[in-house]
Amino acid sequence: GAIVKSLLFRTNDNFILGLVAGDKRASLNKLKKLLDSKDVSMASADEVKKITGYTIGGVSPIGHLNKVDILIDNSLERFSSLYAAAGHPNCVFKINFMDLQKITNGLIREISEWK
Repeated sequence: GAIVKSLLFRTNDNFILGLVAGDKRASLNKLKKLLDSKDVSMASADEVKKITGYTIGGVSPIGHLNKVDILIDNSLERFSSLYAAAGHPNCVFKINFMDLQKITNGLIREISEWK
């Protein structure tokens, strides 16, 4: 659960990055309601690489090629330490919830559901 999944979503012609706990799943319905959009879907692998600069499995919550708005799922707050991808599928970095919010400037919202 303390692993941060960085998931890129497409909404119309825009992209948004969702940071979700490893033991939860991003809720498209919650994202649609929050973003007031009927068209929200997972970005393709090519879109992830083009927008973030990272390949799936190694998408870091920071350091993207393009500016992207970030939503942080509030369920991550329950962990004292989090582990997020550091740009490669085999690399992670340790961070706490408040510092993750600070470095990403992400909005904290409920965007997940249990698996």
